[in-house]
Amino acid sequence: MRLLSDSIEEFIKSLLVDEEEVETTQHQTEVELRRNELAEHFQCAPSQINYVLATRFTPEHGYLIESRRGGGGYIRIVRIGTTSREELLQSIYQRIGTSINSVEALKIIETLKTQGVVTEDEASLMVAALNPTAVPLPLQMKDALSAGILRSMLMSIAKRKVTKRE
Repeated sequence: MRLLSDSIEEFIKSLLVDEEEVETTQHQTEVELRRNELAEHFQCAPSQINYVLATRFTPEHGYLIESRRGGGGYIRIVRIGTTSREELLQSIYQRIGTSINSVEALKIIETLKTQGVVTEDEASLMVAALNPTAVPLPLQMKDALSAGILRSMLMSIAKRKVTKRE
């Protein structure tokens, strides 16, 4: 059985693909939606739409969300293109905070690989460095250590990309 969240995610991604085919000159793809109209379409509460946006359209997944509430409110979903590496890195860095679990860290690494920010080999090294079994610590300490290591790797990647362009 398909989850409603999966259907909503797939629908939004299909809109982004359609927009991408139309706008081949832009490096970023974006779509504007109305939360209430989307909720009506899927016959669900607007909070379900919020849940999908908050969990599946994050910078870690390669998306930025802009929303405006009220009568003329909208949700703008932007798929980050390869020209926005610095923005992606900065956004991910800010969202990591002081703790990150291994599942979220792996999602971030996959996004970086998909967006071409890191190579396959670099991604493999990042995964190995963040492996929860690498250091025998309590889970809470591992998540804090993983956040620090991942933020450090992102800073290194950001510096390297700036240096390569010069």
